[in-house]
Amino acid sequence: MNLPATMRAMVLSKPGEPLNHLIVPVPKPGTGQVLIKVAACSVCRTDLHIVDGELKGAMLPLTPGHEIMGTVVEIGKGVTKLKIAEMVGIPWLARTCGKCKYCLTGRENLCDQALFTGFSVNGGYCQYTVAFEHYCIPLPAYYHHPWAAPLLCAGLIGYRSYRMLGRNSEKIGIYGFGAAAHILIQIAGFQNKKVYAFSKKGDSAAQLLAKELGAVWAGDCSQPAPEELDGAIIFAPVGELICKALSDIEKGSTVVCGGIHMSDIPGFEYRLLWGERVVRSVANLTVKDGQEYFQLAMRVPLKTQVQFYKLSQANQALGDLREGRVYGAAVLVMDEQGE
Repeated sequence: MNLPATMRAMVLSKPGEPLNHLIVPVPKPGTGQVLIKVAACSVCRTDLHIVDGELKGAMLPLTPGHEIMGTVVEIGKGVTKLKIAEMVGIPWLARTCGKCKYCLTGRENLCDQALFTGFSVNGGYCQYTVAFEHYCIPLPAYYHHPWAAPLLCAGLIGYRSYRMLGRNSEKIGIYGFGAAAHILIQIAGFQNKKVYAFSKKGDSAAQLLAKELGAVWAGDCSQPAPEELDGAIIFAPVGELICKALSDIEKGSTVVCGGIHMSDIPGFEYRLLWGERVVRSVANLTVKDGQEYFQLAMRVPLKTQVQFYKLSQANQALGDLREGRVYGAAVLVMDEQGE
């Protein structure tokens, strides 16, 4: 395959500033890596935290994006599993050391030497990107479409958050009804769970989407849960929602914080935590998460509510997400011919 020497990419030079639409060299895959021709890349709230400077430590300059799907077009030395023309997904976890206590016990998501797609290595707001073979996820043919891109983070982190609740959670509160929530509710419904959706005040569109996808109740975060819940997942990056969720769940239940960034958590009375209630975070994902998730996704099967944007419209997509104008997920679709 004759590959171009250059490509278009949306690049972050300084946090707090818009991305720059640049022509840059097409990267070459290194040992254990593959070159991916990007078909689509979803826009995650984590991208927004990086661009806005709320999530510190990102490589600069940086091509954001970690919900990537595309086709393998070149293979680096040592690659043994992936083949040319194979469709894969590239998630947030880009590489781990493979040697630390976390990696050796199936907890590579906690590796101190981990690299992250669209944060410490370049991501998918571009036409071509490289990824380490071991962390790519082969995609079932059903998901070979741009609308499936949100499954690579919103879906995966939602799934890991859901598993952290435990199998006995039957009445689940979801706080913040966006990209992750609108995918997760389909899995919960498939497994006959009851979902209660909490949106920000006045967000009737998100509440309507939640009901259309099977929520037994949808309201805003100022309202009490209509009944006591036995599990809660917080996707909105709002620390005070921990207090709200604790007040909504019964004893012995868990509140899972599903985001990589959250505002400060205010002080709260011990009575909210008492009764063996648990608050825990979810950090990244594991290779096993991806394998399990897409096996389950095929059984459901999952669908997504998306708004499509061209690559050059990445700043508009980020702005729409920032202002709450995206219902479901925003997805950048690459245009090989230019714009």
